Amino acid sequence: MKRFLLLLPFLAACSSTPQITNYLSPYRIDVRQGNFVSQEMVAQLKPGLSRDQVRFILGSPLVADMFHADRWDYVYRFQPGHGEVQQRTLTVFFQDNKLTRVAGDVVAEDSSKAAAPKPATQIIDIPGPVVASPVEPEKK
Repeated sequence: MKRFLLLLPFLAACSSTPQITNYLSPYRIDVRQGNFVSQEMVAQLKPGLSRDQVRFILGSPLVADMFHADRWDYVYRFQPGHGEVQQRTLTVFFQDNKLTRVAGDVVAEDSSKAAAPKPATQIIDIPGPVVASPVEPEKK
């Protein structure tokens, strides 16, 4: 009992530091669920695309409701082991099997914003194999 009383101040001092308690907590894995949809993918969507073209760009929808046949929902949820949960949603609407509008918290980047200039591409000419010209036979 006396030993426990001697260790009590040390345990109390360690409980106020969060780094030590993180080492003592169990490991939790990162959980990713759903379809990850990036801004670049949304930027490729244009009105009038067919369902197959949208499926090619975004992948299969997470929710394709039979009661709302003209609506696809893409939901992505990321829950890190330690930290806040992040969730993104994107809803794609069709009319007559053509894309009409897109709604959600994933938006395409605004093209009017001044982006950093990309470095100019450099073209390098690679010479092909040297072909010897045919030699004409000498006439006698």
